[in-house]
Amino acid sequence: MEKLSANVSRTFQNRLVLPPDTNHLGTIFGGTVLSYIDEIAAIVAMKHSRRAVVTASIDSVNFLSSAVVGDILTLEAVVISTGRTSMEVFVKVESENLKTSRKTLTTTSILTMVAKDDTGAPVPVAKVIPENDEEREMFKTAEMRRQRRLEMRESNQVGGMLNEYRSKG
Repeated sequence: MEKLSANVSRTFQNRLVLPPDTNHLGTIFGGTVLSYIDEIAAIVAMKHSRRAVVTASIDSVNFLSSAVVGDILTLEAVVISTGRTSMEVFVKVESENLKTSRKTLTTTSILTMVAKDDTGAPVPVAKVIPENDEEREMFKTAEMRRQRRLEMRESNQVGGMLNEYRSKG
């Protein structure tokens, strides 16, 4: 199977935080940030696989700080590991105050995307070659995250939580 540098898919996007993007506290809605994260992760996975992709999971989302109206968000995303048909994508979001030039890490996330063919069936993807120390470290821990996702799926924790919620409702 072919191997591709992580730099092949690395993508950056900039977004301006506007009033409709914010909540009653004047900070950006978490859901808006999640939408940006999902979009850039899809773009990165499509660049890596040269296929349409779907989001299989969002393993983690860490909201570390917020952004306010007028801030510029910079999203950086890269494929950090691959399975047979899946790609793990790391997304980092920074906010920048244009008046002070202060940059702040606001959000990090890891998503799993699956490449699909024209019929919607999963298709194999090229392996990824990490390019820097941060990517190599995430690459090393990818199997642990994959095992955790499989355990969650096998134990049906999500279904169990839904059934518990329904029985109380």
